[in-house]
Amino acid sequence: MTRPTEPQICPSILSCDPAHFAGSTAEMMEGGADWIHLDVMDGQFVPPITFGADLAGSLGKLGDTPLEAHLMTQTPEAHFDGFIEAGCTRVIFHTEAAIHAHRLCQSLRASGVESGAAINPATSIEALLPLLDVLDFALVMTVNPGWGGQKLIGSCLDKVAALREAAPDLPIQVDGGIDNTTIRSAWDAGATHFVAGSYLMRAPSIAEGIAALKTACA
Repeated sequence: MTRPTEPQICPSILSCDPAHFAGSTAEMMEGGADWIHLDVMDGQFVPPITFGADLAGSLGKLGDTPLEAHLMTQTPEAHFDGFIEAGCTRVIFHTEAAIHAHRLCQSLRASGVESGAAINPATSIEALLPLLDVLDFALVMTVNPGWGGQKLIGSCLDKVAALREAAPDLPIQVDGGIDNTTIRSAWDAGATHFVAGSYLMRAPSIAEGIAALKTACA
């Protein structure tokens, strides 16, 4: 993998009305989303429960925008096959939930999808460094996982900068508190992919929100 030269906007469906996931996802796809971000929560790794692979399979039929599964689950490897079969082309697990993180990255690559690993705000980038030879994608949480609408934790951007220095070409995603006022700092720190949820729901339209995020990095 190589670092993208333009910001990649990855709208999350977490802040959408669950009764209208399909309509909101279609609007994201039509509005210029680079990826659709699926926040999968099991009620154990984080308190909320969201959805499973069946929803991913249904949403993937709405367009060609690729899907990424962010597994905030206690046993992420138990869910790999389901989301891969549902059409997700990138699967991200949390290092905090993985005893054998290196092997899990190898497993994802062997399945033909991008291997992604995430770290929480209290987790050092040291958890990611031993994985760089098998890692396609890193996610640095900029809020504590589980809920949308939180304020970005500024110190997490220091971790983005340190990871960028250690891995110049690695795509790095940030998730939490991203809006048109915070995205530039994350971009300057070295992030390439940006999860946005509640901000896009507050925008005049999802398309206008996506455009504003990209413009802020120009």
